[in-house]
Amino acid sequence: MYGPPGTGKSFLAKAVATEANSTFFSVSSSDLVSKWMGESERLVKQLFAMARENKPSIIFIDEVDALCGSRDEGQSEASRRIKTEMLVQMDGVGQDSKGVLVLGATNIPWQLDNAIRRRFQRRVHISLPDLPARTKMFELAVGTTPCDLTPADFRKLGELSEGYSGSDISVAVQDALMQPVRKIQMSTHYKKVMVDGVEKLTPCSPGDQGAIEMSWTEVDSDKLLEPPLLLKDFIKAVKSSRPTVSQEDIRRSEEWTAEFGSEGA
Repeated sequence: MYGPPGTGKSFLAKAVATEANSTFFSVSSSDLVSKWMGESERLVKQLFAMARENKPSIIFIDEVDALCGSRDEGQSEASRRIKTEMLVQMDGVGQDSKGVLVLGATNIPWQLDNAIRRRFQRRVHISLPDLPARTKMFELAVGTTPCDLTPADFRKLGELSEGYSGSDISVAVQDALMQPVRKIQMSTHYKKVMVDGVEKLTPCSPGDQGAIEMSWTEVDSDKLLEPPLLLKDFIKAVKSSRPTVSQEDIRRSEEWTAEFGSEGA
């Protein structure tokens, strides 16, 4: 699986393991690289041996490009040996590898070694979310947090966030969820409101009827009522953030897909 960062490649791998009811082995390059001679190859061999013992199983290698990048003159002997062992294990020479699925994830598939790329029989492009997906992501990120957003509001947020990854949307929502706290900290006036028969104090404008000049530190915590989350809070958060995926990254992914890959989820 390849595509821009933050599009949920790692989550998809975990979902595959859950749906397939398989033992899931999740590793990264740092888990398999050792400073000791021969240790890295042994770790790779052990990983595949454990996967075969616990079939059906899935081996997920995150940032596979760090482990299996293109071979060049400047590459260390240790990196070459790890790559060779990976190729041997993925081929399953002399081993029964039926029931073992190897998944890899990378943001830069063009840096993969050609031999490794060929071992991955399917290369699935995980692209940036479209409008319906972004709309749903906003709904999921907000979750059960009380707010005054309607389905139309969520769709508007989806429209405003074109080019955002799932990770970017999550960051924007977290920023929006902090808006009521910022309002409380910055407010210079509060007014009394009744909530279920209990008197509370909530931030307000100095010109509001019944406004009392005070800071949030003067309000008892049990009497403090945070302002509701509004659409404008989310719009402000979206507009103040920027997509982390560049147009150049998108272009290169699309070009690589046209040459080697296949469109995915």
